[in-house]
Amino acid sequence: MNIPDQIRAKLANLNPSVLDLRDDSAKHAGHAGAASGGGHYRLQIVSERFVGLNSLERHRLVYETLGEMMRRDIHALAIEARTPGEANS
Repeated sequence: MNIPDQIRAKLANLNPSVLDLRDDSAKHAGHAGAASGGGHYRLQIVSERFVGLNSLERHRLVYETLGEMMRRDIHALAIEARTPGEANS
């Protein structure tokens, strides 16, 4: 399983209604983080799990869900995390 598929599999634990992951690693070729093997990703995720959490808490929940991947496989992750209510408004 490739890295983006592994990320999607881990984030499935948040029961997202929307999960859009884009691999921007090619745009960062030659970047120090790319040299170490860590990828650059952009994530849009909508989940009931974010209800009652502020932006920082949502990001922490995503980082905790990805666990060791954040230290090994992911160099940069831009996150847009919303609740279903926010996504529908």
